[in-house]
Amino acid sequence: MKAYLDHIGIAVSDLSASLAFFREGLGLELHGSEDVVSQQVRAHFIHSGQSSLELLEATAPESPIARYLTKRGPGLHHITLRVDDIRAALAQLKARGIRLIDEEPRLGAEQALVAFIHPSSAHGVLVELKQAASTVAPLGITRFTVGSLELISLYDGTLRLDGGAMFGVVPKALWEKKATPDESNRIPMTMRPLIVRDGTHTMLIDAGLGDKETEKFYRMYAADRSKNLDHALAEAGIAPDEIDIVLASHLHFDHCGGFTTRRADGKVVPRFPNAKYHIRRGEWNDARQTHERSRASYMPDNFMPLAEAGVIEFIEDDMHVMPGVRVQRTGGHTAHHQIMWIESGRDCAVFLADLMPTSAHLPDPWIMGYDLYPMDTLFAKQAFARAVARRDTLVFFEHDPSVPAAFITEQQGKLGLRPTT
Repeated sequence: MKAYLDHIGIAVSDLSASLAFFREGLGLELHGSEDVVSQQVRAHFIHSGQSSLELLEATAPESPIARYLTKRGPGLHHITLRVDDIRAALAQLKARGIRLIDEEPRLGAEQALVAFIHPSSAHGVLVELKQAASTVAPLGITRFTVGSLELISLYDGTLRLDGGAMFGVVPKALWEKKATPDESNRIPMTMRPLIVRDGTHTMLIDAGLGDKETEKFYRMYAADRSKNLDHALAEAGIAPDEIDIVLASHLHFDHCGGFTTRRADGKVVPRFPNAKYHIRRGEWNDARQTHERSRASYMPDNFMPLAEAGVIEFIEDDMHVMPGVRVQRTGGHTAHHQIMWIESGRDCAVFLADLMPTSAHLPDPWIMGYDLYPMDTLFAKQAFARAVARRDTLVFFEHDPSVPAAFITEQQGKLGLRPTT
């Protein structure tokens, strides 16, 4: 395990005075702030070379930072070391008898996975480990239960897309703290289809990039196909012919490329032989009648063979596709983009597709430049926030490189995330 200094956390009781010291005395500027709702703290980031300072302001009198300030006063709170694989790091430390405050990582500021080492094992220093949100976690399936429904988050490899396009009008100084770009300004992303099973049906929501395209195509998007949907289904113990419902959020190539496959004779056919493919009719029409902004995202081999095989069921309006699973049109990313609500008993989950492709897109203004109708995305995100406020809702991020799913929480009017473990 290699660890690198990421930042130093400083508890502050007078934010204005602290900022004035670092700005006027040392010439350092504030680069952004973020509420960590689960910890009742507001983090203010000051960049300084390869590392940064994090000024920690309590947002509630019962928060850990408030208790720290009451006991010890303002000052150095912790140091944070960045690691590539936080779970492996925790396992290694535990095996060495190191006392851990967090044996499992949780979500911290900048949507990173974090965990703390107890000061008693670090010579009096509170040490935080951090796996940046842009780090691609090892690919694997994750199982969840929503009421009587079984959910399995799958994977279909990784790719890279331009960071500026992924975050639209958000300045790079803000988004690069959540998703570190490579030398071509691309950020890592994962494709995460979802299985929903109720004992009668096996539904697959989206199917990733697929494996029909040329090497040039995969190089263009830095796609890693070494672990793909075939591996994920095998890991989940599901054969392709068990899937009887395939549901599309929309028809962009990174969501429906896996709907079809190319046979040895070159013919492209449906990938799941016993499935009906449920597609919103408006999206189907737009995919067949493209324009300059949409043409590159719609690739006919991903969906036209489905019509030729007669396996499409068109969705005309918001509806239940199977018991416990309903679709809701959001628009925004495309005119007929839809999300999936999964409900059973008192439990609720939502597959967000490209409404919020990663956990970093939780704030309302963080909207992709790819979205054809960004104001519709904004209104849909605001409506979604109202719908899940004060309700523990499990959400799935289809493109997040390290967070397949998390619980949406609401506190003091702000949405936050709570890890599933």
